[in-house]
Amino acid sequence: MRRYPLRSYQSVLILKPDIDEARVAEALEKIGEFIKSNGGACLKIENWGKKRLAYRVKKNRFGIYLNLYHTLDSAKVSDLENKFKLYDLVIKYMVVRLEDDELERALGKESSIEEEEEASVKSAGKASVKVDDDDEKEEDS
Repeated sequence: MRRYPLRSYQSVLILKPDIDEARVAEALEKIGEFIKSNGGACLKIENWGKKRLAYRVKKNRFGIYLNLYHTLDSAKVSDLENKFKLYDLVIKYMVVRLEDDELERALGKESSIEEEEEASVKSAGKASVKVDDDDEKEEDS
């Protein structure tokens, strides 16, 4: 059974490197509002900071990386991508659909399946096996 009624996604954005923290916060607020207005929810937002790009993107050697974990209706993902394309601060983006266990791992939660497997391994280690010597005695006679 799915824990989240909507699909889970991870969006990685690269923003222009010459903007200040206030504009980064403004960009996150606009994106969060769009997700919430379309029935989704922002679960975790990470600002990875300014990093050097492997190659020039729109004449930029550096970019500010943002990582978002969110839920959204699958029909609205293309609208979110269009918003990223049209937003002037975003120079590159990627949206990836996550399975529930991947999302829980990313959010720092251990999934119930992993807990069950761990419990079964522990109980198997404690189980003892009895050997019947009756079979050996019958063969000797």
